Amino acid sequence: MFSLQTEDLMLGYGQTTVVSGLNFSLPSGQITGIVGPNGCGKSTIIKALSRVLRPQSGRVLVNGRDIADIAHKELARLVGVVPQVPLLPSTFTGFEVVLMGRNPHLGLLRYESENDMRIALSSMQATRTDHLAERRIGELSGGEIQGVVIARVLAQETGVILLDEPTANLDIGRQIEVLELMRELCEQGATIGMVLHDLNLAARYCDRLLLLHGGQAVAYGTPAEVVTQKNIRAVYGAGSVVHCIDGLPAVLPQSGRAAKERLM
Repeated sequence: MFSLQTEDLMLGYGQTTVVSGLNFSLPSGQITGIVGPNGCGKSTIIKALSRVLRPQSGRVLVNGRDIADIAHKELARLVGVVPQVPLLPSTFTGFEVVLMGRNPHLGLLRYESENDMRIALSSMQATRTDHLAERRIGELSGGEIQGVVIARVLAQETGVILLDEPTANLDIGRQIEVLELMRELCEQGATIGMVLHDLNLAARYCDRLLLLHGGQAVAYGTPAEVVTQKNIRAVYGAGSVVHCIDGLPAVLPQSGRAAKERLM
């Protein structure tokens, strides 16, 4: 079982603070979605949770341990990351990229074993990217690359998985496949945190949501507690209305005239 939490986290770049006073957790066996408008600090939080960015103040804890005190290779066995813009060698094949996920499990001067190869292939099959195994990264579309990177983090076999817009560049069918896969991993005990722009997908697939605005947490709780008319209006303006569909909140756009009437 793995858990990840923040304590009074303040994040920024140089002298500029992007996020402050952040206290939330990623419970074991659940998907926690990080949502909010552009520029509110969602990707910055993912960087801090994966120790790419050092906090200006506060702490990130993995199973109660300060992430700053964990050795790099051990951390890579605990926390896996799917970045928003992956930097990959264009001449590598899809399989070679996925196999890189096994690096944290290799000893000094050790090469990948047959078991590592099997895990990499199984990860590609789980993400339906095995047909890209022999294709070079430079030949792939953005959506195909996204799938390969998700397969790589599966091959890493970490207890915590962080994803920064994992459904970007994917059509709706593939988006659902990825999110269903994350649900299956949670059922196996994984702890997942992901940045999502689509509030309706977030409400349907996430157990908990963290709603950000202006570098502050506006709400943190279940989708029904977070995706309310009051919160959506405060963060996104009056152009949307919240309905209940199949017992879950859904955000739908409304005309400018309807929005004005609701404010009167």
